[in-house]
Amino acid sequence: MRLYRNYGMSALWLLVLTVCAVAQTATARRASSAVAARGSAPVQAQTSASQPTSAGTHVPLLVGGSFSSQTDPSAAPIFDQAARNAEIAALNNQLKNKQFTDVVKRINELTAQNFLDSRFYLLLAIAYDGLGKYDDVIYDASQAIAVAPQDARAYILRAGAYFQREQYERCQLDLDTALKLNPDSKLAQKLQEQLKAKTSSDKIQKEDNPEAAKRPASLWIILYFAAVVIAILLYVYWRYEDVFRRPKNTFSRREVEVKEQYNFIRQIGEGGMGKVYEAYDKVLKRKVAIKRVRPELVRSAYVREQFLAEARMVALLRHPCIVEIYTVIESESSLYLVFEYVDGQTLETRLDIDGRLPFSKVKQIFEYVCRGLHYAHSQDIIHCDLKPGNIMIYGDDKAKVMDFGVAKRAIDHDTGARTVAGTPAYMAPEQQKGFMRKQSDVYSLALCLYEALVGQVPWTVKGFDIANKKIVPASTLAPHIPKEVDQLLEDALKEDPKERLQSIDEFWSRLKAIEPLNEELEQTHY
Repeated sequence: MRLYRNYGMSALWLLVLTVCAVAQTATARRASSAVAARGSAPVQAQTSASQPTSAGTHVPLLVGGSFSSQTDPSAAPIFDQAARNAEIAALNNQLKNKQFTDVVKRINELTAQNFLDSRFYLLLAIAYDGLGKYDDVIYDASQAIAVAPQDARAYILRAGAYFQREQYERCQLDLDTALKLNPDSKLAQKLQEQLKAKTSSDKIQKEDNPEAAKRPASLWIILYFAAVVIAILLYVYWRYEDVFRRPKNTFSRREVEVKEQYNFIRQIGEGGMGKVYEAYDKVLKRKVAIKRVRPELVRSAYVREQFLAEARMVALLRHPCIVEIYTVIESESSLYLVFEYVDGQTLETRLDIDGRLPFSKVKQIFEYVCRGLHYAHSQDIIHCDLKPGNIMIYGDDKAKVMDFGVAKRAIDHDTGARTVAGTPAYMAPEQQKGFMRKQSDVYSLALCLYEALVGQVPWTVKGFDIANKKIVPASTLAPHIPKEVDQLLEDALKEDPKERLQSIDEFWSRLKAIEPLNEELEQTHY
């Protein structure tokens, strides 16, 4: 299937490249036909602002002027005005001798020596015009205009560059400005005549052969939309190929079976993987919790099969401290995970109500959590998404671990199972890089313990040292927390998993040995 997709993507890229090649060919044919049509036109070679004014002579624009030079007052050394004027005169002589490259080189040398003068912009524009570097002409002429907006010469130079670039509208705007500033400018008048001849010639060409002008554009539009439609159809097919190939009657029957066997009572939760409903099993006469996985998560046949394999793996877990998965039902649009129903509230909900919990209650709750995780690890299954929202409290502060939806099997004890999954605020550093191991659950468990005692995760507490990842000790933030808890949390939250507490059993042994302080009943919600 992957090979098929690779061939499909190659074909799509080949189609796009073909469309681009056809469009370029059409544009080239259009340009060649336009040149042939105006071959007998009276317009001679396009002339920029500094090209010959008469046969065999070249009279470039000379820079003198009286506008003040702009220098950086903080720069050193400072050159006097006489030296500047002498340098400008020497550069003008080089322009008269068509030594354009020398002018550019000399100005660059002077600038490197911090010998600055705003008239250099105009000199550079003239030199680049003589060298035929019209993009540089536009840039330096624009700089000259910014320095001396009343100088018509910069506008004429930029208009000539625009003319060479066939940007006739911009050329006309600069010529209009230049003629307003200097109505007697012969160079501006000549460029104006060339522009009128050029634009009128193009207009006549389009009027003589309108079909030739429209045909390439029409062909390009048709090919473009055809390529877009084909690309969309191919994407839709690849994205939903399992829908096109899937036998409809089997999944439809299963969808009906879900609705016939289970009576959906109400929605009791919603997360990143889907919605959770309280339901009643009509066959076995018991309450259940059903999670309907989001359709987009299992739309691909490959992802669906991977998800089913993980769900079957977790369904093998049988422990009183783990919310049991009864069955997995596959339908056309989604997957249904049928869980044991626990009448209680999550640790997250309890913290929303009470703010934080006393150490004695936390210790009792986490005993059940540690038992469940210890059993899962003994089966080489990592939870990967342990957080207060996945710890269900019921009865007299008993607890069950639930939602092993992104659990992974610990295949390699050196690198762990490599997949990025979980809730970022509770993920271990190696888990954020895609390496999950049993020590990752130890890290998440320590974060849950910290939040249960303090009411916040360490990263949101004022005083957290983000540079050194140094957390604020829990005993300094809430009363009646033994000092030993701080060392336990520090050891369980090490950045390097090899330096961290290595097992859930070790974590619980340390926590079990800590005796609660004398606690008084206190108002804990904020």
